[in-house]
Amino acid sequence: MRIVNVAAAQMGPIQKADSREAVVKRMIALMDEAKAKDADLIVYPELTLTTFFPRWYVEDRAEFDVWFEREMPNAATRPLFERAAQHGIAMNFGYAELTPDGHHFNTAVLTDKSGKIVGKYRKVHLPGHVEYDRKRSHQHLEKRYFEPGDLGFNVWRELGGIIGMAICNDRRWPETYRVMGLQGVEMVLIGYNTPSVNAERSEEGLERRVFHNRLSVQAGAYQNATWVVAVAKAGVEDGHPLFGGSLIVDPNGEIVAEARTEDDELLVHACDLDATRFGKTTIFNFAAHRRIEHYGLITSRTGAVPPPEK
Repeated sequence: MRIVNVAAAQMGPIQKADSREAVVKRMIALMDEAKAKDADLIVYPELTLTTFFPRWYVEDRAEFDVWFEREMPNAATRPLFERAAQHGIAMNFGYAELTPDGHHFNTAVLTDKSGKIVGKYRKVHLPGHVEYDRKRSHQHLEKRYFEPGDLGFNVWRELGGIIGMAICNDRRWPETYRVMGLQGVEMVLIGYNTPSVNAERSEEGLERRVFHNRLSVQAGAYQNATWVVAVAKAGVEDGHPLFGGSLIVDPNGEIVAEARTEDDELLVHACDLDATRFGKTTIFNFAAHRRIEHYGLITSRTGAVPPPEK
């Protein structure tokens, strides 16, 4: 058995007026709780340090650079890294990254138990739109404020296993999990901020949105025989509701822990990385069963092209 005791640290709402320092204090409180429960790894949401700012439109995009981190760790987050090292807990969290050469990414990092950053991921599948859309009930402007990630879907050997990262909308795309699955991934860490209402289909309802969240994560876990830890930021941020539903899913696609609130909430589960072996050596033995000669369209085409009409 290769056990990684994982703490999924769901965060309640973060308001526009909340400082980085106030948010980090909440993160540390969850980390202290995780330490008390013998966690090896704590996983926080997408854009953990700030409110979900892409819901607002500004003409001059540079005005929103205030929401981005120019280095990591920085003065505001250094206490978090120090506490992680003190506790001997690895961590994963998301933030808005502004690079020295001026690029903007929706980013997540993974540290080891000493607090050293050992992996970085930049969100690939950006949802939403670029310009203000009057037809929407609320805006989702990730395509305005972020560039698509340029690092791909990598994995890292850490905590005795093979760990990968993704962010929010990535969890809905099967390619996300499969690329990591082809590198032997055993645990995928995903942070998300998902509105409780579909801006283009308000009748969809919260129940169906939570269903699609579970469906995406469970399918990715099962089809790649991997653990998936998906962690939300939830609650009403400046009048805009985000649903929670943070969950830990095992390599059979079964939910083993799920959040019940939309507040700061910690889920802890002992994940046996060896539980991935059965799926990886039977139905999802890629080397034995994949037929790549038939998969060409996956990397040669983006939009769907139906066959010619008769």
